[in-house]
Amino acid sequence: MELLRDNVSSHKHFILDGFNELGALRPVLFIPFSIMFVVSLFANSLLLYIVISQRSLHSPMCILIAGMAFVDLSLPLFFVPNMLLSFLFDWRGISLGGCLVQMFFIHFLGTCQSTLLLWMALDRYFAICTPLYYHERMALPRFLKFVIPLLIRNILMITLVVTLAGRLSFCTGNMINHCFCEHMALVELACGSTAINSLVGLLTVFLIPVADFLFITTSYIVIFSSVLSSGKSGVKALHTCVTHIVVMSVSLTIILVAFLSYRIRNGLPAAVRVFFSIMYLFFPSCFNPIIYGIRTTEIRQHILKTLTCCHSVQTVPHS
Repeated sequence: MELLRDNVSSHKHFILDGFNELGALRPVLFIPFSIMFVVSLFANSLLLYIVISQRSLHSPMCILIAGMAFVDLSLPLFFVPNMLLSFLFDWRGISLGGCLVQMFFIHFLGTCQSTLLLWMALDRYFAICTPLYYHERMALPRFLKFVIPLLIRNILMITLVVTLAGRLSFCTGNMINHCFCEHMALVELACGSTAINSLVGLLTVFLIPVADFLFITTSYIVIFSSVLSSGKSGVKALHTCVTHIVVMSVSLTIILVAFLSYRIRNGLPAAVRVFFSIMYLFFPSCFNPIIYGIRTTEIRQHILKTLTCCHSVQTVPHS
């Protein structure tokens, strides 16, 4: 019994063992993931710079797009650099405290992605269904009434998930079969009952991303109904919704695949589950700024103008 207590108290340091099945090929993963990381940093930084520097882009929707770019820029910073170092130099260790901090920010920023999509759907609803009251309802004091409660919900639920995980005793082992501190991957190492952790984790999934996507879907159904009944003028306005529907569909698909890959384990290699879990967080950070930059006309024009100016400055001959 004393030996068991010693073992329980000793697991304060963990090894992130994701993609260990690849063996000598594991360092090769540095190349594609580093390319995605650079694309994410450049695209989101450019999108943020364009929106912040151009006063004509300080509309509610463009500010929300900038918010999404900030989240997409920040999220990879909490796990991709460590993951790349582990691929290249085999640095896989992380303390329990570091693991819990990483878990909090990864999951909190992940919830902010779906919540931002909800705010964007709300913006489109006001713009298309109640255009006469759009500026009044999207004014900062009134819009904060929609923003603050959802942020508080996200913070409270993720704090509860991380706190419950931190109170567990880890005596099963200290090898986390992942490239970052994912909630269930850490909980699996605990000894004793983890039913409450699984229940709160599932509850968080339903209260945040599922609830957000249900509200988003309802909003777009109302928008489509309004547009179809308003004739051709409404069809033109509907074009502004397509970008958000594309982003939402891609995000929801990746989330569902990642979620199901951890629930359907039979015949599914661990490396595949880890890959889908990484893509669930990482792919939107690369995909979103490109889609918003291409499909949002005002942003696209300013991006092309900025890139053209930079190219012109570089090609000016020096005397």
